[in-house]
Amino acid sequence: MSVSYRQPGVVLTDRRFTVPLDHDDPAGETIELYAREAVASDKADRDLPWLVYLQGGPGFGANRFVGRPAWLGRALEEYRVLLLDQRGTGASTPANRQTLPLRGGPAEQADYLTRFRADSIVRDCEAIRPRVTGGAPWTVLGQSFGGFCTVAYLSLAPEGLSTALVTGGLPSLDAHADDVYRAAYPRIERKVAAHYARYPQDVERVRRIAEHLLTHDVVLPGGYRLTVEAFQSLGILLGSGDGSHRLHFLLEDAFVRTPSGAELSDAFQEQVQGLLSYAGHPLYALVHEAIYAQDARPTAWSAERVRAEFPRFDAAKALAGDDPVLLTGESVHPWMFACDPALRPLRETAELLAARTDWTPLYDPARLAANEVSTAAAVYHDDMYVETTHALATARTVRGLRTWVTDEFEHDGVRAGGPRVLDRLLALVRDEV
Repeated sequence: MSVSYRQPGVVLTDRRFTVPLDHDDPAGETIELYAREAVASDKADRDLPWLVYLQGGPGFGANRFVGRPAWLGRALEEYRVLLLDQRGTGASTPANRQTLPLRGGPAEQADYLTRFRADSIVRDCEAIRPRVTGGAPWTVLGQSFGGFCTVAYLSLAPEGLSTALVTGGLPSLDAHADDVYRAAYPRIERKVAAHYARYPQDVERVRRIAEHLLTHDVVLPGGYRLTVEAFQSLGILLGSGDGSHRLHFLLEDAFVRTPSGAELSDAFQEQVQGLLSYAGHPLYALVHEAIYAQDARPTAWSAERVRAEFPRFDAAKALAGDDPVLLTGESVHPWMFACDPALRPLRETAELLAARTDWTPLYDPARLAANEVSTAAAVYHDDMYVETTHALATARTVRGLRTWVTDEFEHDGVRAGGPRVLDRLLALVRDEV
């Protein structure tokens, strides 16, 4: 039964749907999807077109907005919005260290998780669309990994879409994970250099923390083992609009004096625990590299292997000389499954996924070349999370897709400048610019 309630300026309705775990076996096992419907209070009784929002990730549930912030307020001016928790996330049959043992052992868990990529998410959308819109096509707004899903939607079921909007999420159609990370590490290095240029005092602060971690065994309050590699992964903050500033404030008071000498402060450790833990989004770690897998080649811990090709990211070597310690981000590594209590029970499952060789294609270049859905994409110049050259190459292959390339925002532009970003994309698909 649907339950409706109000927040300032918006009426919300909780909606739940049952869909097949495997859409090729519709009579088989099912899972539950959760979505929150949002409509402007003054339009609640109107017949409005639908917009379905696909969150970034993989592994994150849809935003839990209060009221009408960010892009949602602009969308509610003309749409009824469905904020979908993609399968395995949020309230949609969660997949984590607590629930996955219900599947059986690591082999059964890995088999189960192969059905949590973009193709299954698209088929979920198509399964619930008739129950939401009465069969009418809807607009999809895909942020980051949600954009990957949107391109898969255009490949698999374009008949379900009236409009497709992508923010920071045009994937390469054929790049292996190795190609993705070979492009990523130089991009991340540029972001770190820009941060150090903005906050030069952080060069020494990062070196001091890294040196401490190389000589001390630090376990955070929640049980996360903070190694130097784990600390370096805080560079993921540099991909968001305010991330450089947040990182700076995190670093400035990292140490306190104690009777036994300088130690990492409780306040620093508590913040780092929240930033590094995958307890709230374990699917990100489990299937992150699998979102790039489309053939018989295993991902085989691609980010870890490719990192070895960029020795400047080796903290110990940097500390042996005068080089700044480089941070990392937007990558998953096998050591995470040893450091993070939320991932430790899933390490063997992750190893099996990394070794898998039966991945199927997610995109259809021929169908994209014949695309008839009005499509627009915001491409963020030098996006830390998605390679711009890959995104623009894909944009050229999708018939009719219009791009807005900007350096005004980072990867989270739909959050930071949501109304403007959505306005621009809608103007593009409506030929208003």
